[in-house]
This record gives sequence, structure tokens and C-alpha cells, in this order.
Amino acid sequence: MKFSLSIFTQILTLYPIIGGIAWTICGIFYRTLYVGKRLERDFQRLSRKEEPYITIMIPCHNEEVMIEETLTYLMEKIDYHHYEVLVCDDGSSDTTPEILTRLSLKYKRLRVLRVNQNKGKAHAFNIGLSFCRGDYILSNDADTVPSPDALWKYMNYFLSPGGENIAAVTANMDVQNRSLLLEKSQTVEFSSIVGIIKRSQMGVLGNMYAYSGANTMYRKDAVFDCGGFRQDRATEDISICWDQQFNGWQAVFAPDIMFYMNVPNTFNMLYQQRKRWAKGGTEAWFTNFIRIMKHPVKNLPKAVMLLDQTGSILWSFYYLIFTIWLVFELFFFVFTNDADQLVHTIDMVFVFSAYITLVGAWQLIASLALDNHGTKMKYLFFAPGYMVWYWQMNAITIATTFVPALKAVMGFSGKGTWVSPTRTKMTK
Repeated sequence: MKFSLSIFTQILTLYPIIGGIAWTICGIFYRTLYVGKRLERDFQRLSRKEEPYITIMIPCHNEEVMIEETLTYLMEKIDYHHYEVLVCDDGSSDTTPEILTRLSLKYKRLRVLRVNQNKGKAHAFNIGLSFCRGDYILSNDADTVPSPDALWKYMNYFLSPGGENIAAVTANMDVQNRSLLLEKSQTVEFSSIVGIIKRSQMGVLGNMYAYSGANTMYRKDAVFDCGGFRQDRATEDISICWDQQFNGWQAVFAPDIMFYMNVPNTFNMLYQQRKRWAKGGTEAWFTNFIRIMKHPVKNLPKAVMLLDQTGSILWSFYYLIFTIWLVFELFFFVFTNDADQLVHTIDMVFVFSAYITLVGAWQLIASLALDNHGTKMKYLFFAPGYMVWYWQMNAITIATTFVPALKAVMGFSGKGTWVSPTRTKMTK
């Protein structure tokens, strides 16, 4: 028992290093050997007659800063013919309704659905499902724009041989507002953390456990097959990704389809966003743990993803507890004048930090080289400080949202309202 506990503690201590090495190797595997990415090199432009009808759905709440620029882009810049834009205004109390009324008179493709009571993004999306005309639905946030060629590239996946089992295709996230240091730094994060994890999951497991809710193309039948989006979850995109896979559908990550989102530009806004993401991930962990462990062999790819998420949750608590203990120990050595133990402890901390830094740098450089053909490498300079902040924030948000996530899954909480973050204008 003592030996097993020692091995478990060592693995948990080294979990970030093990994870960084694993993600990097799997990301390289995706780039060099994964056969499922062949479509990225062979996108075919659809003729006008071949284009399926698409609904771009935008659930929104109090988006007066961004909504007009986003809609203008979607109406005038998209390289596609058969599509509509359906905005589900979820109880906005600012000037969003007036902007939408004016734009709906200007653009024939634009339809506006007003939900009087604010009940959250998933609720607005579920209502919009009954009104959308397309068999394919692009979930598009009010602060997000896809690349002009995104729609027909999305359709390449659904219309490809074997594509009839694809439930959703999620695109590659990039940053739209890049004026401030924090904004530039998140460009690196989406490549080195989000992008390489999705590549690894697709390359090794053939699936993934989280869509990018800001821009994902859904097959409408696959959404209905799961009963729509869960309205009592913090992140509807994570929960439906798991639900669709349990129903036998396939999820796809398409790194060559780009979309650009407006990211938080203050640490408080960023923390609130990641707190919601962490809560949604833990809710998915609670929701799917039992049904995966009942048949772990049958659900082997899902079990591997669940194991990784379990490691992240355990490590977050372990890291916070260890950090508090380390601080008290250092103070104890100072007050007792135990210089030898103080120097030894500090040396061990520096050695461990050096290993993590080396692995993190390896993952970071490899990720930037893999993502979008290396075009984001210029943002490497902004990474180190942000990665330190991200590490702390990730552990804190997972720990602080663990109990609220459990309550939500058990039905004791989980209000379906949202508060839109402060927006800034997009850059060209």
C-alpha cells in the first residue's frame, strides 16, 4: 500500500511533465501519420447547386458592442450562397434589439428571434432549433467570425465518404483582438494548449471531448438525437460533445478551418471565462464517469479522455495543497534558522520548475509550428508570463468550481442565465 501510494504521488507530481510530452508526441503523430486529416489537403469548392442550406445561429445577450460588426461580416464576407443568419436574442436589455431590428430590414438573410426572458445560451439555442431552416447549423458567438471560406470547407467533411456519421465539426480558434499583451498571449494558448490537445485526441482516439462553442457546425439531426443542448450545464458545447458520442456520432476537429473570436482583455474577465469552462468540464466528468466505467473496454477512447480529465482534477487539488504546504515549510525553516533545509527545498523547487519549463517550451514551440502552418510563431515572445498565469488559474478554477459542478449535476443548481462579458471592437 505504501509503495502504491508513493508511485501514485510521483505520477501526480510529474503529471504536467508527462502530459506535456504526451500531447506533443500525439500532436506530431497527427501531423505526420494520422490519415483522418487527409481532407485538409484536398478541400473541394462546392458548386452553387451542391451547397446544402445552412443556418448560422447566434444566441446572444446584451451584445450591442459587437453584434453589428459580426452580422455585417456574415452578410457581406462569407463565400457561400445558401445560408441564413438566425439571431436568438435572449432577453437583451441594452440596445441589441434595436440594432437587430434595423439590420433585419437591411439584410434579407437575417432573421431575429426574441426570447423575452434571459435563460441562457443553451435555452436560446434550443428554441432556435425549431425555427432554423438549414439541415446544418453553425453555432456562432456574437463576438466571433469564421474565415470567408469556412462554410464550404465545413461541408466538405459532412459530404465526404463516411461523413454521414459526423455530428459536428469544430474549427480552429484564433484571436481577433490583439492590441493588448493579454490578448496576444491567448493566441499562443489556443495553439499550445487547446489546438494540440484537440489534434492529439483526434489523432490517437479518433474523437474529442469538447467542441469550440464559439464556432462549430452541427448536423441538426444529431442535435435533436441528443434531445438538444443541456440547459443546466455551464458549457453546452462540452456536454453535447459527450452526449453525441455516446449516441454513436462522430466529432471532428478541422484545424484548417479558421475562426476569430474576441477574447477577454483583463485578468478578471479571463478568470470568469475560465471559471465557467472549468465548471463545464467538471460537470461533464461527473456526468459521464459512471456510464464510462460501467463498460470501460467498450468505451476505451472515452475512458482515456476521462482518465486525462481525472488527472487534471486531481493534480489541481494536489498542486494547490502542495503550494500551501511549501509556503508554510519555507516560513518554518526561516523562523527556525534551518538554512540547510531551506536551501535544499528551494533547490528542489527550482529543479522541478526547470523540468516543467523545458517540457513546456518543447510543447509550445512544437504546437506553434504545427498550428496554421507556423504563422503564429511570432507570438512566442508573449508566452512565458501568460503560461505561468494560466497554470495557476487552471488549478484554482478547477478547485473552486468542483462543488458547484457537483451540485449542478445533482440538480441542486445550474441557473440558465448568462451575463455577457465586456466586449472590445474587433481589429482588422
